[in-house]
Amino acid sequence: MDNGKTLLFRFAERKDTPLILHFIKELARYEKMEKDVIATEQLLQEWIFDKGKAEVIFAVCNGKEIGFALFFHNFSTFLGRAGIYLEDLYVMPEFRGKGYGKRILQQLAKIAVQRGCGRLEWWCLDWNKPSIDFYLSLGAEPMKDWTVYRIAGDTLHRLATE
Repeated sequence: MDNGKTLLFRFAERKDTPLILHFIKELARYEKMEKDVIATEQLLQEWIFDKGKAEVIFAVCNGKEIGFALFFHNFSTFLGRAGIYLEDLYVMPEFRGKGYGKRILQQLAKIAVQRGCGRLEWWCLDWNKPSIDFYLSLGAEPMKDWTVYRIAGDTLHRLATE
């Protein structure tokens, strides 16, 4: 069994856009949210590479990209510094249970520490018990007394024009 020791990481380049979209769609399928994916290669290129609003690292095993993490910087006013927000983490099903998810989070933690960030955070679907158990095993703490709110789509446009 490979416990993740041969895993390498690389930052995505513009030419990787189709692979990024592929992983996003695979994650959406896992989360039963395929219908919500409206991202295109053009949108990803614009927002990730042209505007620099997110970054992607790939987990590479034996020359093959087997997972990815898409992240960006947020900011904590209380800490007075940036953090890293992990938007998506995905490992292909046949590579799960080998330590790769942990290695991806370790790599993100290293990036956060190298950049002087104060924290690494993410959301997890309430029904995703395997992921929740995994995150808890790493020492991650669920945020108590916080509820996520979102304004999007028509509601976002309506608010912007009021």
